[in-house]
Amino acid sequence: MRVLGVFALVLGLGASPSCWPQSSSNSNGDVLSSPPLMRPRPNANKPRLDEQLPSLGDGSEMGLGEEKRLGDSVVHEIFRDPDYTEDAVLVDYIQSTWQPLIQAASLRGELSPDMLQRFAWQVLLIKDPSINAFALPGGYMGVHLGLIGVVANQDELASVLAHELSHMTQRHLSRLFAQQSQQTPLLLGAMLLGVLAASKSPNAASALMVGGQAVTTQNQLNFSRDMEREADRVGYGVMTQAGYEGAGFASMFLKLQQGSRFNDNGQYPYLRSHPLTTERIADMQSRSFGSESNLVKINSSASNWSHLMMAARARVLTRTQQEAWRVQVLVAEQALLHAQNPLSTRIGALYAGVLASAHMGDFKTSQRLLQTLQSWVMSAPEASAQMHLALLRAEVALLSKDPEQAQALLEPLAHTRARLFFLCEARLQIDAKALALGASSTLSTGLTTLSVNELHEWVVLHPQDAQAWELLSQAQRMSEDLLGSTRSLAESFAVKFDFNAAVDRLIAAQNLAKQLAKGAGLSRAQEMQASIIDTRLRELLAKRREQSLQH
Repeated sequence: MRVLGVFALVLGLGASPSCWPQSSSNSNGDVLSSPPLMRPRPNANKPRLDEQLPSLGDGSEMGLGEEKRLGDSVVHEIFRDPDYTEDAVLVDYIQSTWQPLIQAASLRGELSPDMLQRFAWQVLLIKDPSINAFALPGGYMGVHLGLIGVVANQDELASVLAHELSHMTQRHLSRLFAQQSQQTPLLLGAMLLGVLAASKSPNAASALMVGGQAVTTQNQLNFSRDMEREADRVGYGVMTQAGYEGAGFASMFLKLQQGSRFNDNGQYPYLRSHPLTTERIADMQSRSFGSESNLVKINSSASNWSHLMMAARARVLTRTQQEAWRVQVLVAEQALLHAQNPLSTRIGALYAGVLASAHMGDFKTSQRLLQTLQSWVMSAPEASAQMHLALLRAEVALLSKDPEQAQALLEPLAHTRARLFFLCEARLQIDAKALALGASSTLSTGLTTLSVNELHEWVVLHPQDAQAWELLSQAQRMSEDLLGSTRSLAESFAVKFDFNAAVDRLIAAQNLAKQLAKGAGLSRAQEMQASIIDTRLRELLAKRREQSLQH
């Protein structure tokens, strides 16, 4: 990603733990749960205090609130970048890796209850082919799709996330800022945004940075070797506590080091901010000694198919040009011809071919490839792989404008976030088709009303889910609840720290409520909505003032 690639040079390789809890219930009593983990995590609830070593200590002069506000200011810019993606399937997959790490860090005492509550712990997905991830102040983490696309298994991905999580839990970001005690959080935020802007426009960067301090800040924001070693040690303990294979840490290090020897075009920015010394690699190898054979078995087993499909999805969504998609389809066709190759090496290729051909509108090819992929995956007992296959089938149906088939495929599935979003989209398409054919709104909006209810329950439990607010706004508009739709759209902007847009929408909702009151009058539900709008407008006006003072 052109904007965020620079963060690799700045801060290195979060959905809040409260954003997507393990389970909740909808109006029908069904369970809305996180995606199933790809493999059982037997150690997730077992304390390993005997393996903890002394940390370097906090040594931070920046409070948690200051650090969170600093992170918010940078994340606001990330949300506005076109390379930021909210793909529901990949978000669920990252959550299935991220949540056990958060739980393990809390269990080990690395993550204090205060930090757990006050920081965002949000993971941001970036459509960038470079192999990178980065930590930001306030518990935010960015993951490039290029990283997901190249890791061989979930354990390697967990090693990167655990390492960056440990930078956060050990307050490395805050401790770096504390080295320059004269610099205020406002100035630090401006410098961070300046480095961000430098990747697109040097002139914009110079307007945001203060004189010669820009170079100093870039140097300052590179983690020290002591901090890197601490993040290695703590991260290794966190990932193994969560039940991942420690060998994934060493194999990821070796993969990055080997790749950098043959590629110096910026595709491995993680190595530029996290130089891998022989000492660090040897340390991880010694810690994971004896578990390498487990990782080899995982790579070739059906338990890894779910990861292979998600890595393929990341590759398809990273490069969205028609030519890149054609290449993915050709690779899938070759996988069909080479039946002698291990099935594990062909699963991802076929998944990518199905998704790429569907995005190109070649549904004949996508269905043909999908039929073969289904015959392979359905023979595996892994629930997560079958879940991802079912979601892919439904997605192809939605892209081909067959929402009825998508609905039929989605309804029997476990109630995950991605399933909820796809199902609501299918229902909206069905009702839109009914309205286009002349059906009355009373008859045609039954499915939409059901989606409104389920999405409303979701955002009550997960108020920081901007994508859910946007989908709820669409459903409310189709059900002719313009007041609720306008307010929901405002909430989606507020979650992304775009308080100007949020305030504008709430003012529009206020005016709409006044018009309705002068006309037929407000229903009881509309009166409650209008009261909420008034309260939220006051709150967001205050946040907008605070944001303008910070800038």
